[in-house]
Amino acid sequence: MKLVSVLRRAAGAAVLLGLMASVNPARAQGDLLVAPTRVIINGAGNAEVVLSNIGDKPATYRISLELRRMEESGDFSEVDETAATQSERTARDMVRFAPRRVTLLPGQPQAVRLSVRPPEGLPDGEYRVHMSFRAIPAAQPAEAAEEAATSASGVSIKLTPIYGITIPVFVRQGRLEAQAAIAGARLVRSEKQSLLEVDMTRTGKRSVYGELIGRNSRGEVVFSLRGIAIYPEVGRRKVHVQLNSEQIAKILGPLKLEYRDLPENGGALLAEATVTVS
Repeated sequence: MKLVSVLRRAAGAAVLLGLMASVNPARAQGDLLVAPTRVIINGAGNAEVVLSNIGDKPATYRISLELRRMEESGDFSEVDETAATQSERTARDMVRFAPRRVTLLPGQPQAVRLSVRPPEGLPDGEYRVHMSFRAIPAAQPAEAAEEAATSASGVSIKLTPIYGITIPVFVRQGRLEAQAAIAGARLVRSEKQSLLEVDMTRTGKRSVYGELIGRNSRGEVVFSLRGIAIYPEVGRRKVHVQLNSEQIAKILGPLKLEYRDLPENGGALLAEATVTVS
């Protein structure tokens, strides 16, 4: 029995190392690791998302699809069923997945299979849903519940955090183009932190996604912020880069901003601008 447990952990560790080293990065929250963090399916097709329990106890996760919209701040708001657009409903309806609930032993990976079958006559465009993975808290033993109910104070409250990860799933129909631009930047200071606020824009029929890089007048990389996305529902968004005092000293004056594809996707230049920061 111990040998089986050791082998299972070893296999799980190997999968995790493979995920972390792959071109599609993994995201961890609580004891759950998910890879990749973005799924793109062109037309009809299939994909897989791998879940891994990196904790030391068995865990159960519920999987579902959600509709979310990006705001200009980069944050997301949930979309109520009654407020969903036809495009959003179509995106949700054509994505199928299984299983919908998994229980993982420590170190155990599990693949969630996705398939997309676009309806006939689907207009060209980018369709998106968000796949949610949420932990289901373990049932409390009856003895523990009884003990809590009969505490000395007569009142007992136990807060159990529910961890979850949400990743976007894109379905791209047709040949889609998009362009990005950097409109400006400014230094925003407060008592707690200093931020470089960058205005970015997007046009076209699909989202853009990449890395924002700042170089000083000598060409040195002062900061690099990965995972910057602008989705089709917004034509403009603000990106905030947190800076320390050393970085601030380096960016004062001319600052070259580059927005590029991630290196593992080729690193192509999507937009650039030179701004003056004071």
